[in-house]
Amino acid sequence: MRSHVPQTRNKAQRAVRRLCFVLCALFSVLSLTGCLLISGANQSADSTGEGGNVYVSFVSAEGNDTRIVQTNFPGQTLDLTVFARNERGQMRIEVLDDRGSVVLSVEGTAQEQVRPGQVQTNAAGEFRYRVRATGAQRGEFQILYQPTGG
Repeated sequence: MRSHVPQTRNKAQRAVRRLCFVLCALFSVLSLTGCLLISGANQSADSTGEGGNVYVSFVSAEGNDTRIVQTNFPGQTLDLTVFARNERGQMRIEVLDDRGSVVLSVEGTAQEQVRPGQVQTNAAGEFRYRVRATGAQRGEFQILYQPTGG
């Protein structure tokens, strides 16, 4: 009489391999789409006829995410000022053009960093920015914007 244990073991090994493959594929998709985990977040945004701002402070941040800013200025060039600061770890704020290219980048450090720049909004009055954080702690960033010449 022959035992079925080796055949059962092979099926179990194949099932574990498939599960590992599915999990690896899932994690790679999640890392491509971006995931930003922020603890202790304080976030605000406003937009008026003269300009607007986005402000985020946090206790800790990890990962990356692309966010959309809705302005009252469709199809216009905006003057930006981006501020970034974090006590530990790494943080970068990247303002993106409509093709996803970085037009302005600011690295957060213990001393607040400030960078001016410009971005073109789309027909809906939106522009995008990306946050990249690795072990960032006790930080904040702010994006001020107004129409060019405004």
